[in-house]
Amino acid sequence: MISVKYLILGAGPSGLTLANTLYQKGERSILLLEKEDEAGGLCRSKDVDGWALDIGGGHFLDVRRPRVNEFLFRFMPENEWDLYERDSRIALGDNFVSHPLEANIWQLPDDVQKEYLESVKAAGCNNNVPKPDRFVDWITWKLGERIAKDYMLPYNSKMFADELNELGTYWLEKLPNVDYEDILRSCSEHHAYAKQPGHASFYYPKKHGYGELWKRMGDELGDVVKAGQKADILDINDRCVTTQDGTKIRAEVVVTTVPWKSFEKIEGLSIELKDGIKALKHSSIETRYFEDNLDSKAQWIYYPDHKLPYHRILLRHNFCKGRGYWTETRIERTHLFDKKSDDNFRYVNEYAYPLNTLDKPKIMEDLLIFLGKKGIIGLGRWGEHSHYNSDLVVEKALDLAEKLG
Repeated sequence: MISVKYLILGAGPSGLTLANTLYQKGERSILLLEKEDEAGGLCRSKDVDGWALDIGGGHFLDVRRPRVNEFLFRFMPENEWDLYERDSRIALGDNFVSHPLEANIWQLPDDVQKEYLESVKAAGCNNNVPKPDRFVDWITWKLGERIAKDYMLPYNSKMFADELNELGTYWLEKLPNVDYEDILRSCSEHHAYAKQPGHASFYYPKKHGYGELWKRMGDELGDVVKAGQKADILDINDRCVTTQDGTKIRAEVVVTTVPWKSFEKIEGLSIELKDGIKALKHSSIETRYFEDNLDSKAQWIYYPDHKLPYHRILLRHNFCKGRGYWTETRIERTHLFDKKSDDNFRYVNEYAYPLNTLDKPKIMEDLLIFLGKKGIIGLGRWGEHSHYNSDLVVEKALDLAEKLG
């Protein structure tokens, strides 16, 4: 039996941030377990065709959280990053419209603009129609029938789930308000008038993939990180974890950043809480590399067209020095690829996106409250089962480190 003060499960951005922050505060009784052979989680990079490819999909460092960036620049100084203005597009037939669509309708042909404007004007949210509960109805109510039909509904079904009404609407409040007057003004002046989306400005390493940052954070911790060690059994009452090789580790505080379903067994939970974990849903995503440079200045492009397997491509040649692009595809749709590309580099992330299902908020609230009383904390995208970006999970880990000591 090994005993430590802090046992952290998962060496992704949240686990690495928490461990490094505690270590910098002088804490030495820390152990960080990672099932993979290297740190980084979904933000890891691999050398593909002579340059880095981010195997977890597109990950970038947003500029919106100065405290987060200041912390991360300790491991990879700011002069090792390039700063970009976001150029992301949506493929609508032969048109490539800047994101967000509602702010850039003006980029479409005049006759199509008119159709979109009429649809937005008729949206329920602009006409005092009560907010619906079902996901599909909510999207139409919020954005209008045309944006819903042409983009939001097909794109979300490709990325998350075939049955969209399994998803709740509570997480959609972050969508910008669709102000018809602003959209009308943007069409008149040919300029976007809307709140900028996340990563409006972002950093990406000059000479590496995004995974280099997290690799350095893991290296900084030395023997604190135990790679190739999967946490198989979590004993709630003893705050004890058993790894795949049978090692038992007991801690005063256990912080888990790994998917709840990834444990072989969790001991000490009620039947209701176990059933709640079983009900949690996620999507699995494959990244696939293509060597061609595309004729676009965008860093990434969204594809709602259901005839195409992938929902998004990342144009590597537009944000780092490599060539080509990679696709992101929900695993259920990979059979739609041309078999010739099966020889390309491919990587499957079993746990890519937590799904915001109708019952998720209650499941996670009950689970985390119960575990918190036992000295076990869920943190980050998977510990909280929420679709957080890397900058946000770093901020949450910094906050937790302050609470812990």
